[in-house]
Amino acid sequence: MKRWRSLLFVAADDHTRLAKVTERGADAVILDLEDAVPAGRKAAARAGLPSVVAILVERSCPLVVRINGAWRDAMDDLAVAVRDGVSAIMVPKVEDAARLAVVAEMVAEFSSAAGRSDTPGLIALIESPAGLASLDAIVAVEGVIALALGSEDFSLALGVPPTPELLDLPCRMLSLAAARRGLMALGAPISIGTINDQDAWHDAARKARRLGLTGALCIHPSQIAPVNEGFACPPAEVEAAARIVAAWDAGRGTGVIQVDGRMIDRPVVLAARRTLAIADTNARSLQRGKPGMHPSNDVPPK
Repeated sequence: MKRWRSLLFVAADDHTRLAKVTERGADAVILDLEDAVPAGRKAAARAGLPSVVAILVERSCPLVVRINGAWRDAMDDLAVAVRDGVSAIMVPKVEDAARLAVVAEMVAEFSSAAGRSDTPGLIALIESPAGLASLDAIVAVEGVIALALGSEDFSLALGVPPTPELLDLPCRMLSLAAARRGLMALGAPISIGTINDQDAWHDAARKARRLGLTGALCIHPSQIAPVNEGFACPPAEVEAAARIVAAWDAGRGTGVIQVDGRMIDRPVVLAARRTLAIADTNARSLQRGKPGMHPSNDVPPK
């Protein structure tokens, strides 16, 4: 399973921010053709996308493209977005599996036409109660690799602010639905518009990890560090996992052992191995990226 802790949105035609986007430390970059690009600039953003992808691929940055929801726009987006170097397509405002399945078929066709040996995964962006009610059907669509929560649109649909109290339940539901299929669950109980409160983001990311989510969407570089840290395995947890695995392996799989005053059996060992695997993935992501971020005060369009 892919495991991205932080995914940073940037408008696909914002060349100022694109020039620095791979220096921000995000695990993946979302090239946005939807909300961040006004209607009058969408055609130009599409035309420039191939060159943007080519440049960012050279910097070893995993790329996601968020397409538009309307069918004609989506077709035009996919024609340029499904190309080498694009790991996933983010589909906005997903509310039912049937519509998403059509997008999946189109992605597969465009992949074949482009001569790709693989097909980009799909990230289903849940932005309404209707989408929340269809999670199990949505994750069953072939090609889906992640569920993501759009906090602002979700709260708009309910007519209330995007508070932690409101977003707690959707986060839990995304986590459970994604876990049933072994997918990424991207979200946190905080408004994505919060850009000047790193403590709030640390708390939200830690809580999201405890709820079973695996990462979060970001719209500003200041959000990346607290998200990466919040979704990382704490050193004490990694050390404890290493002791458990070492003791279990030394005992050659005896039924039950004791480590640090705790009874250890096979499920605990499997969880410990998973912790070590996640920690290793995070470490390699840190080496690949550039953690020396330079947060900007500029706020990209949502």
